[in-house]
Amino acid sequence: MKKNLLLILIFTLPLAIFAQDADEKEAPKDGWHKAGNISLLFSQAAFNHEWTGGGTNNYAANLALTYDFNYRQGKLVWDNRIIADYGITKTGDQEFMRKTNDRLELNSILGKQIKESNWYYSYFLNFKTQFTSGYEYFENVMGEEDRVEATKFLSPGYIQTGPGVLWKKNDNLYVNISPATAKLILVSSEFTDVGNDPIAIAAFNESPYFGVKANETSRFEFGASVSAYAKIKLMENISAENILNLYSNYLDNPQNVDIDYTLNVVMTVNKWINANATFQAIYDDNAVQGFQIREALGIGVTYGF
Repeated sequence: MKKNLLLILIFTLPLAIFAQDADEKEAPKDGWHKAGNISLLFSQAAFNHEWTGGGTNNYAANLALTYDFNYRQGKLVWDNRIIADYGITKTGDQEFMRKTNDRLELNSILGKQIKESNWYYSYFLNFKTQFTSGYEYFENVMGEEDRVEATKFLSPGYIQTGPGVLWKKNDNLYVNISPATAKLILVSSEFTDVGNDPIAIAAFNESPYFGVKANETSRFEFGASVSAYAKIKLMENISAENILNLYSNYLDNPQNVDIDYTLNVVMTVNKWINANATFQAIYDDNAVQGFQIREALGIGVTYGF
């Protein structure tokens, strides 16, 4: 418990600092406000047979889309964001191409302002999954690289929803707190079907598939969630985006708080060329007994719309 609280403090500290420095903006106008960007990052290296310095032919690519469509009418606000991210890499000594990133997520928050304040009554919906199958890789009896499917689209799929309160300074700084959050984890039966053998069922349930037990396809949880977003300009052409999601399941080990923190730093070279650095840390003991860490750095083409 103390370890999780310390980790939460570490991840939320940047949000607190950014909140103090957040830019004041004019009051937003009523109606729809839409904005998005799409980026393609690519890297490649090749070596001929005579190259003596060592190295392996490889390439990597990442396509990312972010789209915001927000609505305001008087005291009513409705903020929506779609995030789609997919990356691949292939090296010459590997049999299979591998994913470096795979994410599809929808966030939606509906709020009604409380008097003339930054507080709102709110209701939120979050959905996330992946686009394509994920694999575990191993060496088979022939000494060749092989793989087995471990995840796929909607396996797992996560849905969270619930009422709460929203504190919103502007579109670049807000925190939503929901003390009554319903969470549904969806999986494919092909990963949980072990038949009717009691020994096989008991063995599977020692380490359920993303928390889903043998011969089932879903897991229901009920708990509390906090989601926070802060985006600031570090310099004229450099911005930092912080996204934090916390969840505690009242029904099972509430002290094990799920953490999902992402830091995106975007360095604008010109209208079309950007450099991106991403750091993501996930703690979910239903998936892995430890932190999942992802880092990415690249330069590529970006288009805003």
